[in-house]
Amino acid sequence: MSDKPATIEHQAEKMTFKSALLYWLKLGFISFGGPAGQISMMHQELVEKRRWISEHRFLHALNYTMVLPGPEAQQLATYIGWLMHGVWGGIAAGVLFVLPSLFILITLTWVYLSFGDVSAVEGVLYGIKPAVTAIVVFAAYRIGSRALKNNVLRGMAVLAFIAIFAFNIAFPYIVLMAGFIAFAGSKYAPDKFTAGGHSGIGKESYGVAIIDDDTPAPAHAKFKWLRFIIFSCIGLFIWAAVMLWLANVYGWQGPLTQMGWFFTKAALVTFGGAYAVLPYVYQGGVEHYEWLTATQMIDGLALGETTPGPLIMVVSFVGFVGGWTKEIFGADNLLLAGAAGASIATLFTFLPSFLFILLGAPLVEATRGDIKFTAPLTGITAAVVGVILNLAVFFAYHVLWPQGFDGQFEWFSAFIGALAFFALFRLKMGIVTVIGICAVLGLVYSFIT
Repeated sequence: MSDKPATIEHQAEKMTFKSALLYWLKLGFISFGGPAGQISMMHQELVEKRRWISEHRFLHALNYTMVLPGPEAQQLATYIGWLMHGVWGGIAAGVLFVLPSLFILITLTWVYLSFGDVSAVEGVLYGIKPAVTAIVVFAAYRIGSRALKNNVLRGMAVLAFIAIFAFNIAFPYIVLMAGFIAFAGSKYAPDKFTAGGHSGIGKESYGVAIIDDDTPAPAHAKFKWLRFIIFSCIGLFIWAAVMLWLANVYGWQGPLTQMGWFFTKAALVTFGGAYAVLPYVYQGGVEHYEWLTATQMIDGLALGETTPGPLIMVVSFVGFVGGWTKEIFGADNLLLAGAAGASIATLFTFLPSFLFILLGAPLVEATRGDIKFTAPLTGITAAVVGVILNLAVFFAYHVLWPQGFDGQFEWFSAFIGALAFFALFRLKMGIVTVIGICAVLGLVYSFIT
């Protein structure tokens, strides 16, 4: 216990369903800073201030989400909501974590596509793009410094970079191979594939919590085969019903139908967070389906970084631009087409996350600490570092040489990118602050030139 004893009556807020709904809604509007920032916000509010859940139980839930594909912060919110108030609590927490971001991104993407050629908008984006490149490099550094604890894992990161950069191997195959190598390697050198902890969150005790270390798991948190089967059927029914409706109305090759299928696959390979899956989204959205251009993809990531919610919400931008570009409802209904594309992308990206929590939490708890289960995640995380570095190279090329290597080198973009990385690495500035400063620099530079 802490040096300052506390009791539930004096320190813990009442954990009503209404108060939880209000908190999840507020979090949906203020959840800037990527997964690390979002997890820290939840820890500060739920563990330290409201005392709804203890430190140990919070970290236990975080460990669950780390072994699952999908956005870990959104899944953590879903899990804690589920633990507190059952299925509807989990659904409410997960939906409210995403919904504000969806509406904000739909609005901003419409502004971007409608007025993107305005000089002021171009200037802001000119400053934001190199900042995003620096953020991706910094993300690779942060993940790598935690994940690459030995030369075996460093070697896997290098091989992953070579695989996607030199041979253009699709991201899902890299994930599968990394998981297989780590699983096999754990049998012969288990010490090389031991996952690390989450040192970013303090281990201080904050007093008695409503869901404390020794609080028995509620009935809805215990594994039951009947409930597992029912939830599986409901989730698969929702997925199949929407897919069949899209295929019936728009045809299998229709943009919305293909978005549903593509983002379902993307949702299942999002190990390592949004930065890791972005190359896969790029390969599909830019190269295969041609829903958007490479430049628009970078712009979309810039918008995603400056809005609340999971960074994987960049899929909503991809869906919006795809629906707009393909004019799926005709040239007079571009906003509706974009909103439909964004909604479909969001639905199929996040539906698996809800299923993973509602179905898998009791099962994952039973296997926590088992090297056979954690080793593949460790290997995948190592490969993710290489994939993120490839993404940084891709962004740097398009930002610094927008017309290709034969074109002009953007020296001021390089300066902004270096400044952004210095601010993140040395000055420890927040992502939103850095992007804001770089946006102003880009705007000023556009007026000068």
